[in-house]
Amino acid sequence: MSVAQLAGGRVPRVARRAAARDPLFVAAAVVALAIVALALFGPLLAPYDPNELYVGPISGPSSLAHLLGTDDLGRDILSRVMMGAAPSVFAPVFVVVISTVLGAVVAIASAWFGGWVDGVSTRVVEVIFAIPGLVLAVLAVAMFGKGLVAPVLALSIAYLPIVSRLVRAGARSELGRPYIAALRIQGISSFAICFRHLVPALLPTLLAQSTIGFGYAMLDLAAISFLGLGAQPPASDWGVMISAGQPALLTGAPEQSMYPALLVVLTVLAVNILGARVTAWAERSDA
Repeated sequence: MSVAQLAGGRVPRVARRAAARDPLFVAAAVVALAIVALALFGPLLAPYDPNELYVGPISGPSSLAHLLGTDDLGRDILSRVMMGAAPSVFAPVFVVVISTVLGAVVAIASAWFGGWVDGVSTRVVEVIFAIPGLVLAVLAVAMFGKGLVAPVLALSIAYLPIVSRLVRAGARSELGRPYIAALRIQGISSFAICFRHLVPALLPTLLAQSTIGFGYAMLDLAAISFLGLGAQPPASDWGVMISAGQPALLTGAPEQSMYPALLVVLTVLAVNILGARVTAWAERSDA
């Protein structure tokens, strides 16, 4: 399937027809669009300064003035959730983009050249794969300091082997097909074969892995912030909010942790559902 077919041809038409018969897809798309809109426009629409103290009662319940209540420092939870959407959503996107691009490049080069290139790259990928992502992120924080930059780069490296192994298997299978040999006989350059034919054929695999990787990256980054190694207070990152609201759970005020945790779960579910459906439609259309 060509990139043009993916962008404006067969898959969107199949997707539109299937979406009409798939309410779960529609619900996931609505949730995903709402989360993206929240990440883009939340800071502009927040009713209060998310870091302003005592704009309401301490651990106050939902009210007309504070729709989601207030936290243990009297800050408006809705404003903090809206402000924290951007780092909580876009940081995993960076992890997915970096790991997917680097992993695909390594995998395609390994499958195309074979020999010692394949051997060396495979061994390097196996070594990285043996290191858990969270451990690598913690080591990065220990070396470069707390914040989101070090964990994002560390998780990108940790997720690279997963992408590389999947894409390498698909690339090796695709390179064994007769049309690749025919293109080589015609004298078409390796660059053109890879980017005009091989990469589009691997897009369903990349899409499926990207959606799964986004969910894992979001959960890992939230866990890192929860542990106090990622975004730092008073940042309104969702992981930070979940961690800061933990003591309030014991006093019967779960709002500070509950709402960001719910948003993390909804975002991961929506993206995974969309990725699974679109990938299935792409494969069905390709067949």
